[in-house]
Amino acid sequence: MFKNQPKGLIPAALSNMGERFGYYIMNAVLVLFLCSKFGLSEETSTLIYSFFYAGIYVLSLVGGLIADKTQNYKRTIIQGLMVMTIGYVVLAVPILSTPENKTWLLTLTCAALFLIAFGNGLFKGNLQAIVGQLYDNPKYASQRDSGFQIFYVFINIGGLIAPFIAPMLRSWWLDVNGMVYNGNFPAMCHEFLSVTDSMNMENINNFYALLTEVGGANVAHTREALSAFCTEYLNVFNTGVHYSFIASVGAMLISLVIFICTKKGLPNPSAKAKTETVNYTPEEKAAMAKEIKQRLYALFAVLGIAIFFWFSFHQNGTSMSLFARDFCDTSAIPPEIWQAVNPFFVIFLTPIIMTIFGALSKRGKEISTPRKIALGMGIAGLAYLFMMLFSLYMNYPSGEGFKSMAIDVRNTMLAGPWVLIIYYFFMTVAELFISPLGLSFVSKVAPKHMQGLCQGLWLGATAVGNLLLWIGPLIYNAAPIWVAWAVFLGVCLISMLIMLGMVKWLERVTGA
Repeated sequence: MFKNQPKGLIPAALSNMGERFGYYIMNAVLVLFLCSKFGLSEETSTLIYSFFYAGIYVLSLVGGLIADKTQNYKRTIIQGLMVMTIGYVVLAVPILSTPENKTWLLTLTCAALFLIAFGNGLFKGNLQAIVGQLYDNPKYASQRDSGFQIFYVFINIGGLIAPFIAPMLRSWWLDVNGMVYNGNFPAMCHEFLSVTDSMNMENINNFYALLTEVGGANVAHTREALSAFCTEYLNVFNTGVHYSFIASVGAMLISLVIFICTKKGLPNPSAKAKTETVNYTPEEKAAMAKEIKQRLYALFAVLGIAIFFWFSFHQNGTSMSLFARDFCDTSAIPPEIWQAVNPFFVIFLTPIIMTIFGALSKRGKEISTPRKIALGMGIAGLAYLFMMLFSLYMNYPSGEGFKSMAIDVRNTMLAGPWVLIIYYFFMTVAELFISPLGLSFVSKVAPKHMQGLCQGLWLGATAVGNLLLWIGPLIYNAAPIWVAWAVFLGVCLISMLIMLGMVKWLERVTGA
């Protein structure tokens, strides 16, 4: 797996792994945290999440432009890690949200998210560009795809561990304060504390049932006592999550130290550019310009498909997190932890997929990168086909409709953990056919003077997909949830067919 790889790959991957560990701690809980912290609706929380997630990738274009213009990728990466650290420090401060401070506190939280997104933009694409430059050496050129797959495994080692941190610290802090975790109780607390207090009789019965479960058995059933308990529960619940962001700060600092200590072994594009002075004839320049234009056309074609993959894949942080919370039995495992299933499968399946690709290559049946991306879209479609058929079989209503049902009825309809495992299995296989190979494709077709920008464009396509993430939770709460899964199934299948229609052209233009 590591044979014939350049020496700089592992240090770069370790630096990225530390940053991803800190990021995935926050990402695993962000939507549910915004709901429990500020009492925001799921639609509003996922809208903030969508803009934040999109901002990470849009700002990668800015980070790529800065690095390309200054030709100082390493300094830009270091600055990105420092900016992200500041953002996580702000998030780590536990301040109770009240009606009086909610506006400025939510604004401060969004400002911290912007710092994280901007720092990520300076860091992410430029580190990927440096990894791509490792394979510009003809000695390692044939290992480009496998190198990015290894790089991707290290990303997911951080992603595998991170989702456990916030739920663990939150449950620990609740236990210290004599309380018990329940993912549905914070929303009930906010509803009870609201000015309108629009609880119907069914919700009131559910509230009292959960009150005993979370540690409020001895609370008097008066308005004042219940309000005090709800306020305290929200404070303890969210303070535990704030503590997890301290771990994110530590991860950023570790990543920074690793990069600073190993940066000398990574490519230095500015120094390389000074030594490469070649004179070209007008005909050669025209041919080069034509080739660059064709390669950019190919790049944008693949970016268009990537938009719809990330739109479907990143539902793991929005509608799939809501599904895990509402429709699955999470009494033993909090919903955020299910996001660790995806990185587990990445780590487990990558060597298997690399072995299969390698065996096909030795037999002269190598699958081109564009064709792998098309197959990946089809596999993503299988994940949503499964979710659609399962939801139809269970006759699930909308998310809002399900939460309005009596707790006893809901408990008889909860899905087992195997449903999420099957979904994440298919989505992970799809991811391994698209994400690391997409990074490899970009590094292969990008002009040498536009490496940072082109990696930023790949991340920019991800940003566009992330801007659409709010659509999933909107459908999830407005219609039977099989409708949401059917929409994503259609998106994946149409994207696969379009990609298959372009494969021969892409292979011809890029040699990929």
